[in-house]
Formats: sequence, C-alpha cells, structure tokens
Amino acid sequence: MNPSTPEDIRNKLTEVLDPELFLSIVDLGLVYGIEIQGSTAIITMTLTTIGCPLFDTIQNDINKAVLSLSDITEVKVELTFDPPWDYDKMSESAKAELGID
Repeated sequence: MNPSTPEDIRNKLTEVLDPELFLSIVDLGLVYGIEIQGSTAIITMTLTTIGCPLFDTIQNDINKAVLSLSDITEVKVELTFDPPWDYDKMSESAKAELGID
C-alpha cells in the first residue's frame, strides 16, 4: 500500500461540509495547506469568519474523514486568518451553487 499523499487528504476533505453553507471546505477555499509528517496530517485552514461557532463541528468532521486513511493516525488542524478568507478563494462550482458571480 502506498502512503497517503496531500492530494489523498484533500480528496477526503471534499467530504467535509461547512455546516451552514453545505459546501465542502475545499470548494469554499478554506484549506490553505496540507502536510504529512510521518503518520500525522497537518491541515492549515481558515474559517469564513473569525470566531466561527461551528469550528468544533468542522474539526470533528475533518478528523473523521482524514483518519479513515489507514496510514494517518493523527490530525492537527492549524487555524490561520492570514490571509483572510474572501469569496475569491471559492471554486467556480461553489460560487455557482451560491449564486455568486
């Protein structure tokens, strides 16, 4: 079995939906970076707003999705607000889904 790659983790993160917008955190442009150190996945991400009350829910969903990869035993989520999130970070499909030009 080949070790998981950042792309494998990104694919798992497409299963994680923002609980308010019901779009994946990847399509929303919230995931800034993915690194693997041994069996630990380190995910650098942001939120649509500082102090988002649903971060714990998102983090639990991230853990569940990424830990389903057989060689990943730990997930660290590092929040950053630099650069701040804006609509330009969204995928074209997410913008279309929300009616944003």
